[in-house]
Amino acid sequence: TRSFTDPSVSMDLLRAVLQPSINEEIRGVFNKYMKFFQTAAINVRDNVGEEVDPEQLIQETCRSCLEQAKLLFSDGKKVVPRLPHEQAVPKRARQMDEELSRRGSPIPKKRKGRPPGQSLSNDRGVSGVAAWKLKVSEPVKRDGPKWDPSRLTETTTFVLGSRANKALGMGGTRGRLYIKHPHLFKYAADPQDKHWLTEQQHMRAIGGKMAYLLIEEDIRDLAASEDYRDSVDLRLEELKPFIPPAWMTEKMQKYMETLRRGGEVPPPEDPPE
Repeated sequence: TRSFTDPSVSMDLLRAVLQPSINEEIRGVFNKYMKFFQTAAINVRDNVGEEVDPEQLIQETCRSCLEQAKLLFSDGKKVVPRLPHEQAVPKRARQMDEELSRRGSPIPKKRKGRPPGQSLSNDRGVSGVAAWKLKVSEPVKRDGPKWDPSRLTETTTFVLGSRANKALGMGGTRGRLYIKHPHLFKYAADPQDKHWLTEQQHMRAIGGKMAYLLIEEDIRDLAASEDYRDSVDLRLEELKPFIPPAWMTEKMQKYMETLRRGGEVPPPEDPPE
């Protein structure tokens, strides 16, 4: 057993007392830049395809920021590994960056532009600081009646995620809905599901891209909420709901149950040739 007179133990006790306040201030710093992360992640999804998860990109970027911030307290021996694209930075610039980090000097001023925290012109519909703050500080809650698998019956109607985004006035940017409302149940269609959806003309053949199914009732509840009911961009006629076959509904019930219990479901894979 280590003595409480041990310097490292004493300092760690102090850190534990201060940690909640430190976390809150760190979250405030990230809130200033969250609009940039959100917009960039959604642009990536638009350019690459629906298989990209904007929420995951944002989380990874935030973690990377924290890892690089460790350089501020580097003792000169342990250096945080840099990402592959950062290895190409000229040696002189890299040395200057590390020197500034060791000194704790502020980052040199960049060109004038929109200050952190201001909304970008094309970020309509992107979740605000409050939504991101909830996502960082609390795990996504998957309980309550909306996460009861028994609500999925052979008469439950579903809508495509792409159509839900359009119906709520978010255009064709599918990622916005999932970032703004992480508590929504969404089911990633596997190749068998997509084949049926294509055959029934609910969607076009999209190759390897992801396709999400959402419960129509959840989307209509959102549309009736304070955030959307007065929006001039509501287009509920875009939903075009459908009833999937029993075998697909059964898969979605198991998927919901797994998520509700805190399990992770592997992404759908194409069947072997």
